[in-house]
Amino acid sequence: MVDDNFYMNLCLKEAWKYQGLTYPNPAVGSLILDNYGKLIAIDAHREAGNPHAELNVISKTLEILGDKKISNINNPSDKHQYILDNHNNQFKDFTIYVTLEPCNHTGSTPPCSLLIKTLGFKKIVIGVMDPNKKASGGAKLLESHGINVINGVLENKCQQLLEPFKKWQKKEPYIFFKLATTKNGVYTGGTISSIESRTHVHKLRQKIDLLIIGGNTVRIDRPTLDCRLCGGTPPDVLIYSKRDDFDKEIPLFSVKERKVFITNSLDMVKNYRFIMIEGADVLLKETSEIIDNYLIFTAPTFKNGKTVQLDLNLKNLHQYQNETDTIEWFKKI
Repeated sequence: MVDDNFYMNLCLKEAWKYQGLTYPNPAVGSLILDNYGKLIAIDAHREAGNPHAELNVISKTLEILGDKKISNINNPSDKHQYILDNHNNQFKDFTIYVTLEPCNHTGSTPPCSLLIKTLGFKKIVIGVMDPNKKASGGAKLLESHGINVINGVLENKCQQLLEPFKKWQKKEPYIFFKLATTKNGVYTGGTISSIESRTHVHKLRQKIDLLIIGGNTVRIDRPTLDCRLCGGTPPDVLIYSKRDDFDKEIPLFSVKERKVFITNSLDMVKNYRFIMIEGADVLLKETSEIIDNYLIFTAPTFKNGKTVQLDLNLKNLHQYQNETDTIEWFKKI
C-alpha cells in the first residue's frame, strides 16, 4: 500500500538539502513512482534560475528509463522541450509527489503543471499549495484534465520549507543564524566543521546579501568570510561591535566587491533581504529577536574550549547528515 506521508517525507528530506540555496525561490522536493508503485527517482530544486524540482525528477526518471541524451541538456527550457518531444508515453499512469504545488506560469522555466499534464501522469500528491498567486493554479489545471490530485500531505512540514520564500514575497528580510560546534558544544579553537560543511556554508554566503559577525570574532579569528570554496561572489559584511578599532590587515577587509560596515546597531538589516549571522553567545543573545531560523552544524568531535552559554528553546525543523557532520534547522519556540 502506498503511504503518501512516507513518500512526501522523502521529498522533504531532499528539499532541505537546498534550503537557502534556492533563494528567492522556495526549496522544493519531488519524486516519481511508476505504475506499479516502484520508486524511480527523487530530486529537488537546487538553485533559482535552474530547473524546478518536477523538471529535475522527470529528467532523472527519463534517464533511468534509458534516455542518455537528456543528461547533456542544461537549459531548463531546452530540457522541458526535449522531454515533450521524447517522452514516448513512458510516464503514463505514473505518480508524482511534490512538496509545493507545481507552478502554472512561465518564468525562467516553462510551467511544470503543463509538463505533468502532457506526460500522462495519473496522480499527483502535493504537500502545500503555492502561496504565490502568480504561479498558483497548477493543481486546478491538472484536476481539470482528469489527473487525481491529492493535496495537504504533511502540509505543516512543507510550509516550514517556505519561510524564506514567504519573507521574500512580503519584501521582508529573512535572517538565519549559522553556528558550528563540536559534539560537546565547543565553538572556539579553529576549524570545527568538515570541508563538506564549510563548502555548504560558502555556497550559502554567495546567496546572501549581508553577513553579520561579531567584533571579537573578527579580532581573534581574523577571518576572510569569502566564498572561495565555491568560487562565488562574497556578501557585504556587518561587524557588530561597540568599538571600531580593527586591524585593516584582517583578510575580510580586502575582499573585492564587498562593503564592510562596523556598527553597534542592527538597523541596517532593513536594507537587505537575505541575511546570515555567524557567531556564538553574544550574537545569539543580541539577535534573538530578529532571527527566523537557526542552522547548526555539529561535528563528531570533542575538544576543549568555550561552549555556548545561553538559554534558548528551539524546535527542530529538520536534521540530516553529510559525510561527517550533523546539520540541523531550527526555529525559536
